[in-house]
Amino acid sequence: MSASGSGESLGAALDVLGIELTTELVNEVLHMLRYEEKLAFRFFTWAGHQDGYAHEPQTYNFMIDVLSSTRYKGKQFGVVCDILDHMKRSGKISVPISALLTILRVYTEKHLTHLRKFAKKRRIKMKTPPETDALNLLLDSLCKCSLVKEADTMFHRLKSKVAPNAETYNIMFFGWCRVRNPKAAIKVLEEMIQMGHNPENFAYNAAIDSLCSAGMLSEARELFSFMRTKGSTISSPTAKTYAFMIVGLAKFDQLDDCFRLLADMRKIGCLPDVSTYKQMIEGMCLAGKDDAAYKILEEMAETGFRPDILTYNCFLKVLCKLKKAEEALRLCEKMIDAGCEPSIHTYNMLMTMFFEMNEPDRAIHIWEEMDNRGCARVADTYGLMIDGLLSCCRAQDACFLLDEIIDRGIKLPYSRFDAILLRLSEIGNLNAIHQLSEHMRKFYNVAMARRFAASQKKKRISMRRI
Repeated sequence: MSASGSGESLGAALDVLGIELTTELVNEVLHMLRYEEKLAFRFFTWAGHQDGYAHEPQTYNFMIDVLSSTRYKGKQFGVVCDILDHMKRSGKISVPISALLTILRVYTEKHLTHLRKFAKKRRIKMKTPPETDALNLLLDSLCKCSLVKEADTMFHRLKSKVAPNAETYNIMFFGWCRVRNPKAAIKVLEEMIQMGHNPENFAYNAAIDSLCSAGMLSEARELFSFMRTKGSTISSPTAKTYAFMIVGLAKFDQLDDCFRLLADMRKIGCLPDVSTYKQMIEGMCLAGKDDAAYKILEEMAETGFRPDILTYNCFLKVLCKLKKAEEALRLCEKMIDAGCEPSIHTYNMLMTMFFEMNEPDRAIHIWEEMDNRGCARVADTYGLMIDGLLSCCRAQDACFLLDEIIDRGIKLPYSRFDAILLRLSEIGNLNAIHQLSEHMRKFYNVAMARRFAASQKKKRISMRRI
């Protein structure tokens, strides 16, 4: 105690004693210093470096208990983690469950105090104890790192001491789905139901989506069948569940089963809504099943859900992304025939696609068609056209549109303005840079430009680090 001023003086004073250390002696000293956690930890560290002595697991556990009980426990959390890590590296793996539970309880009470205070202030009764919340956070972290086996081992070791709730089972269920082990996931669901917790529909939907995306159709069918036969009322298949299954089947050319499921939906009264149809159409397009997507579109109209501009744009977005130009134009014709006028977003997607395909003439044709159909051009469309024309080496056409922007007093978005300046600087058109800069000075001041340039620089630096 008298030599506690610095670590060096303490170590020197203890070295002078020349006492042979034993586990019993070290534990007794730590017990005497249990209210002086800093001094106890310094003695613990010094003893661990002495020749002929090594800490036993019970000494580690006692030190963890001292640090977990102190009023500075929030600050000592990192120290406890270091001790556990040192135990693992030293082969001392027999940390008792009671010690781990102590850490969980103490630190969750410390770090979840803001939640507890809010609940107390609002007179909300917390349904789960803090150690259950902590266990869920720990299991969730392990599962997100794909350490699902380790999470499962910890779950089975602790579930008799810490009562798991529905969230605990959901975490383990999603964990097994993440590592593509549907059999283990279904076992978790069965145990969850046995424990009186009803799995919610979103858990099943996420699992079926992940299984279909991974090409595990048989497992997805098994889980879907489980939902229909053994699931609870709140977990029975919804239109969204059917949509995931239909899209998954379409990816693997099982179109007959797709439309069989669609008919089954209507038979049981689970009618798809507009969002479900959109999801199925988008999934069919991404799977390269354009004909099936058109059939879904036709069926949508037959069932009374007339496709709107959002549905068509959703379809068109996928076609443009896949550079299916002819299919995209054919869809636009169908849209117009159905009495649905293309929007500014429709034309923007088409022009962007043609510029990315290095076909500026077709993009200009869309620009003219847009004018013919009376769709007003906005600033973003002008910026898109100018940027696209410059990227396709059509500087003369781009400068013509720049003059139109200046004459009409159109304010370009700052990000688009900055991109156009970069393009103009690449081709060395100083006159156009000067004219556009003078025009945009009416809308943006110098300070804003500097802030934008600084933020862009930081973004580029962070991307390089990644």
